[in-house]
Amino acid sequence: MNIVLLGAPGAGKGTQAARLVEEFSLPHISTGDMLRAAVKAGTPLGKKAKSYMDAGDLVPDDVIIGLVTERLQEPDTQKGFILDGFPRTSAQAVALDAELSKLERPLDAALLIDVDFEVIVKRLTSRRMCRECGYIGSAADASCPKCAGEMYQRDDDNEATVRNRLDVYEKSTAPLVDYYRGCDLLVKIDGDRDPDVVYAEVKQALGL
Repeated sequence: MNIVLLGAPGAGKGTQAARLVEEFSLPHISTGDMLRAAVKAGTPLGKKAKSYMDAGDLVPDDVIIGLVTERLQEPDTQKGFILDGFPRTSAQAVALDAELSKLERPLDAALLIDVDFEVIVKRLTSRRMCRECGYIGSAADASCPKCAGEMYQRDDDNEATVRNRLDVYEKSTAPLVDYYRGCDLLVKIDGDRDPDVVYAEVKQALGL
């Protein structure tokens, strides 16, 4: 099962990806993790990416696509993979399709965890994190239910920042959703429900 995972920040993508990884042993491939690993390993693409990262520039599409292609040739991806955080644009999606076609491993689905933006704003602005153990709870938690540590609101969980992140997401990802819909690969799931219900529907929609 070869999947691209789409969804706004706070839609619950990470939760669903973690469950698919746990149940089906699919590698969860995040471009951020890949960049860090390639830089650490000192691969030619890693060195190229590092030069852009050190300069504070965006890593170009061809380098990212090269890293993804390299990663998809590793043995653990033979049964399938979940791509998260890539592609981010229609141009990247087209390039990814071309590379996957060469590998004879086309995508099975682009899974969109869809949640109304107002629900996400409410969800993220009420999110609280434990300073001690990193537990993620809500404003209702006076102290951490796990370790009794202090709960606090992350700087990027204030309303103005959340709305800006959603605005950036919509501008960059809306064309991507249209692209995968046009390829007849888009699987849209309502993420504004209990995570167990969402996961059951994800599996059903993907035929797992």
